[in-house]
Amino acid sequence: MARKFFVGGNWKCNGTTEEVKKIIDTLNEGKLPPSDVVEVVVSPPYVFLPLVKTILRPDIHVSAQNCWVKKGGAYTGEVSAEMLVNLDVPWVILGHSERRLILNESNEFVGDKVAYALSKGLKVIACVGETLEQRESGSTLEVVAAQTKAIAEKVTDWTNIVIAYEPVWAIGTGKVATPEQAQEVHSQLRDWLQVNTSDEVAATTRIIYGGSVSGANCKVLAAQPDVDGFLVGGASLKPEFIDIINAATVKNV
Repeated sequence: MARKFFVGGNWKCNGTTEEVKKIIDTLNEGKLPPSDVVEVVVSPPYVFLPLVKTILRPDIHVSAQNCWVKKGGAYTGEVSAEMLVNLDVPWVILGHSERRLILNESNEFVGDKVAYALSKGLKVIACVGETLEQRESGSTLEVVAAQTKAIAEKVTDWTNIVIAYEPVWAIGTGKVATPEQAQEVHSQLRDWLQVNTSDEVAATTRIIYGGSVSGANCKVLAAQPDVDGFLVGGASLKPEFIDIINAATVKNV
């Protein structure tokens, strides 16, 4: 069974109400492939989730950028999975490198978050990726395998997980993994899933690429056999996000 192309837009900590409305206008007016060709999700900051849900076209879904590791309570500043479900937000991004590196979220903590979010009915974009130092030392696969293993140890059903491979050195830097580099890691990740989970999980789990994806490089990346889509940062705030979504049609040529 072919894996449906997946494009996520991570808006990170950006936007005002007026800017968000302009981004939504662009998305609502954009010509996109049908929903059986591509699944599109955008992830605004928490405060804009209700607004975006209200005015965004129905064939694009919304995602939160994070959620807490357990049920809510005395956790100042956190947002629980239950709250997202209550708002009818179907997706959440977990384990983004900015949270791993700046907020010191460990592999185990991310694994616990993924398992809890799934248990409450959320779908998860689970991020993995290596730093430049780790790549140059030849430990890329070791790093992403350890990050994935921490999730695999807590999860048995991968139906609602999308893995986002985001080399940290390519996020927001303008540097991008070559199509060959992206394909190599995606293929190795799929092999890891086959050995450590099951043939079915390896064959059906979508592994998307993130790291300075743009309108200029999206088609050649999308053409790689194990690249099942993108998690887009800065470009998801711009009109070229429409071009990136349309790269999904490369798979159907």
